Amino acid sequence: MKLTLKIWRQADTASDGAMHTYEVDEISEDMSFLEMLDVLNERLNSEGEEPIAFDSDCREGICGMCGLMINGEAHGPQVTTTCQLHMRSFSDGETITIEPWRADPFPVLKDLCVDRSAFDRMIQSGGYISVNTGAAPDAHATPVPKDNADRAFDVATCIGCGACVAACPNGSASLFLGAKITHLGELPQGQAERDSRVVNMVAQHDHEGFGGCTNIGECTAACPKEIPLDVISQLNKDLRHAIRRGY
Repeated sequence: MKLTLKIWRQADTASDGAMHTYEVDEISEDMSFLEMLDVLNERLNSEGEEPIAFDSDCREGICGMCGLMINGEAHGPQVTTTCQLHMRSFSDGETITIEPWRADPFPVLKDLCVDRSAFDRMIQSGGYISVNTGAAPDAHATPVPKDNADRAFDVATCIGCGACVAACPNGSASLFLGAKITHLGELPQGQAERDSRVVNMVAQHDHEGFGGCTNIGECTAACPKEIPLDVISQLNKDLRHAIRRGY
């Protein structure tokens, strides 16, 4: 395959960025998208040019580091992570536009790399439970109803990639926030801090500059782990309950 790549290049957060055009050929349809970028970077290195910076780690669709806007879609044309997107999803001779996540709370660090530490600060504000440390408890010490356990497991698959924010016209992180609130709220261990958790995490969400949710649904459509939209309903329900209780 021969492709034309239009890629965002930006030296650092303080610098202005611009789109640069590159031609690549001999790209196998069995390559992953990141392998295709590796091929381009090898060529740039050999020509003495600065390689394109992009994030990746596991390359197994687990860590969420690899998020890119590809032709205006978060992670590209398939509902998967960028590292699991393969070049067979594109056509020979196609022009592909590659950009970093576009959201004020995700400032560009360099080229296609963004700072997603806003998610970390949201977790630090309340996305945890307080327990006594020591020996592991017996597995059956705290029974969890199967429906609750299944729901908790399903929403805990969120990998924090930020595709929901990048896809949302409002730049909202409500799907990410709803997944974390619902995950812990379904478990008995998460009940003690349930009210304070949702109030603090929503406050941190707004402080970081994420937008409000208007239920457009682009977030769940782009989510590689298919987190359902109803976690946002659970988020709003928990928030109303906490406010009524005076938090």
